[in-house]
Amino acid sequence: MGGVLFVNPSSGKGGPSVEELASAAQALGVRVHVLEEDDDLVELARQADEEVLGMAGGDGSLGAVAQVAIDRDLPFVCVPWGTRNHFAIDIGLDADDPLSTLAAFGDGVERRVDVGRVGEQLFLNNVSLGVYARLVHRRERKRQRRETFARLRALLISLKDRRRTERFVVDGEPLRASVVLVANNEYRLDLFSIGERDRVDEGVLAIYAAHGLRRLRWTERKTTSVRIETRRDPTHAAIDGEPALLDSPLELRVEPGALRLLVSPEEGVDVEATASVEAE
Repeated sequence: MGGVLFVNPSSGKGGPSVEELASAAQALGVRVHVLEEDDDLVELARQADEEVLGMAGGDGSLGAVAQVAIDRDLPFVCVPWGTRNHFAIDIGLDADDPLSTLAAFGDGVERRVDVGRVGEQLFLNNVSLGVYARLVHRRERKRQRRETFARLRALLISLKDRRRTERFVVDGEPLRASVVLVANNEYRLDLFSIGERDRVDEGVLAIYAAHGLRRLRWTERKTTSVRIETRRDPTHAAIDGEPALLDSPLELRVEPGALRLLVSPEEGVDVEATASVEAE
């Protein structure tokens, strides 16, 4: 019965207009629903009659519809329409050309990719705790006054002393860190920041801790599940860059291959990932 594309009109930054995106999708036989202020995105996705669910928005909006796609065992189309588009970039989509990703509705190839969970809440990218999470909450309050927020990279470079570290207990081991980040698969690291992921289908959580002195140091380990205790309960967190309050302890896990991602044949998962899926 075709596909439906939900569009968050407040997410798009530059590039095609909402009207251009809607027109291109409708030309492929896709029903388009541009979200209005009072719309319940999750409920709309649950009630959609179509056999493919798509979302044009930032990572937070993508995660909401991806959750429904998993619950309903339906394919999911990701259209990069946010400011940073971390998930879209990491799965190999061209974030500068969102119209090209619409081809997945027509001749899309299905790839299984992983998702993470904190409790029962899904995340596509990561969950962060510590200084960054607190500033995400501050950003959300300031957004109501139309103020801006510095990016994670600038924040991390500014963490220079131990007074900004917090205490955590990770799988029973005490830890002091400025930022703790639990990622759906492994990121590339440099001295100051977390970069991109080469794969989103290796079935692991990657746990990063940033220690701030004169320079940042990152420590890393990989696992499939982790328990994190925080001193504050509930604690400030950021889930895919969006603010959340989570009860301590946090139980996080990876769900390998949970999301049925549709991509156009020219985009998406690399040759190695394709081979691993087709071999199953």
